[in-house]
Amino acid sequence: MMKDPHSSEVEHVNVDEQDTKPIYENRVKAANAVKYTAYVMLFLGFLYFLVAFILPMFE
Repeated sequence: MMKDPHSSEVEHVNVDEQDTKPIYENRVKAANAVKYTAYVMLFLGFLYFLVAFILPMFE
């Protein structure tokens, strides 16, 4: 049976609620991991620069 297109009746559709919080939390954790990995790499690069170029100037 087809529904009348001009009818004012509203169909109630049950929608399963999706849990979107873990996906958001995983994205935040991944972004923080990338950010802090970049910080560590920059720090190690700075230390390498100090050891390779600056310390030999004082010898």
